[in-house]
Amino acid sequence: MRRIHVIDSHTGGEPTRIIVQGGPDPGPCDLAQRREVFRQQFDHVRRSVICEPRGSDILVGGLLCPPLDPACTAGVIFFNNTGFLNMCGHGMIGLMVTLAWLGRIGPGVHHIETPVGIVTATLLDSHRVAVRNVPSWRYLRDVTVPVSGYGVVRGDVAWGGNWFFIVSEHDKELSLSRWKTLSEFTGSIRQALESAGLTGADGSPIDHIELSGPPVDSRADSRNFVLCPGGAYDRSPCGTGTSARIACLAADGLLSPGQIWRQESITGSVFEATAERTDNVNGHPAVVPTITGSAWITGDLQLIFEPSDPYQA
Repeated sequence: MRRIHVIDSHTGGEPTRIIVQGGPDPGPCDLAQRREVFRQQFDHVRRSVICEPRGSDILVGGLLCPPLDPACTAGVIFFNNTGFLNMCGHGMIGLMVTLAWLGRIGPGVHHIETPVGIVTATLLDSHRVAVRNVPSWRYLRDVTVPVSGYGVVRGDVAWGGNWFFIVSEHDKELSLSRWKTLSEFTGSIRQALESAGLTGADGSPIDHIELSGPPVDSRADSRNFVLCPGGAYDRSPCGTGTSARIACLAADGLLSPGQIWRQESITGSVFEATAERTDNVNGHPAVVPTITGSAWITGDLQLIFEPSDPYQA
């Protein structure tokens, strides 16, 4: 009988499940290569940890890995119900709170290896974390795409650790009660992008769709609705989505270095974000975002895999 030790948490309402013991060993290569080994040889572990009957479509997982760089505290490979992620902002916050829960780190600055580079995360207290993300930038501005049933939709293509199509001009009410309508709309946008052959700069699919609108809380600057690759919507303000959004704001001169942007999620949780100018990426202005949010532990458990269970994977 196999057992996998996981720690569950949520960041602004969005759940994270970190494998801390009993998971696969992808070898001593860098994180991008380890992710490919995980994908090719151990995808059954991803499915069994994240999908039903142990998980759900909204759950994001992470495999805790020893880092190659001795200056780093840990490495992590994030994944969800359909595959593997480049980075995950809410998941990074959840990882830091998990490491603190396990007694492996204390307050202060820590470096975490990911498949897209080293991320600096500062544990501010037992719940609050500031994540200095990878350089983020806008690739395409004011892209139009015909969306079946909705007409022409306009948005920006931006990188924040994952590829996003960010739509600010729409007639949708960004309220939790409208989640099904918003999911159908953003799902149609993603299908339209695929049909039109629109991708990120490296040919990767634009697998996150983000709607922006006015906040409900007057202390926030905007509210978003983010459709994730697996078809679920993000309960948090989405760390990589917030990074992509403030990269667009900075490129338009609407966000000054050090200015705080408060991003509200569809559930009302808030991330605070700032942007620091950095070198251009592929000829486009780029920023290094810092996303601050809070996470709480929700479970410390053993997942059990009985050999006789036909649905164990």
